[in-house]
Amino acid sequence: MRGWWREIAGLVLPVACGGCGRPRTELCAACAHALAGAPPRRVRPSPEPAGLPVVHAAAPYADAVRELLLAHKERGALALAGPLGGALAGAVAAAAPTGTAGSADGPLLLVPVPSSRRSVRARGHDPTRRIALAAAARLRRSGRPARVVPVLRQRRYVADQAGLGARGRLANLSGALEVVPGGTRLLTAGRVVLVDDLMTTGASLAEATRALGAVHLPFIPGIPHGLPTGSAQRGIEQRVAAVIASSPASFEINRNSSETSIVAGGER
Repeated sequence: MRGWWREIAGLVLPVACGGCGRPRTELCAACAHALAGAPPRRVRPSPEPAGLPVVHAAAPYADAVRELLLAHKERGALALAGPLGGALAGAVAAAAPTGTAGSADGPLLLVPVPSSRRSVRARGHDPTRRIALAAAARLRRSGRPARVVPVLRQRRYVADQAGLGARGRLANLSGALEVVPGGTRLLTAGRVVLVDDLMTTGASLAEATRALGAVHLPFIPGIPHGLPTGSAQRGIEQRVAAVIASSPASFEINRNSSETSIVAGGER
């Protein structure tokens, strides 16, 4: 109900850019460029948690991008789901480009990292799922079949992550997620891409990856029929993820790694 009131209020109250506060627009051109004006890039947190998939992000989590995510998530600027979803769609396309393994086996399956029920109640909406739906719609308009498959849920209490470091977040989330009953079969219909609005330490994406990898299926597209049923390769092998934003340092680590590889290859 709270989400509906926020949407109605947005129709009658003066609007301002969620990124910089400029009046009479929900998203100004400068903040839109900060959000999605550059190609998505692969990002790596430091330290990088074990089991983290390959992650692509649309923008660094700073300044206008930070404010836009907070405006949507915490301040009920629900109209920002469209442009935020567009940025996420770009990161998804970078994480699972056409022509890669599994790309022809069905649509892109966007699996959101789940929020806790209490946070959804407090906010009046599920921001990650809302953005994922907008991203899937953008991908479909661009010609890539995509849909949201919300098959992950929290299986136990998870403390508030605010104030926790990398180790604390890993411990807090370890074993916290699971695939919902009946959800495993949905994951065989296409290419799975984990999605979230933000990556900080990578703990949430690593735990979501573990939960997806814990399920076992009789057949997964692209995996040989001859593998034994109990083989670890029979699980959902989640390799890629996409987020709207990641810490600026995670972008720098990626850039420095690329430069190191170029120098090692003899280029200057």
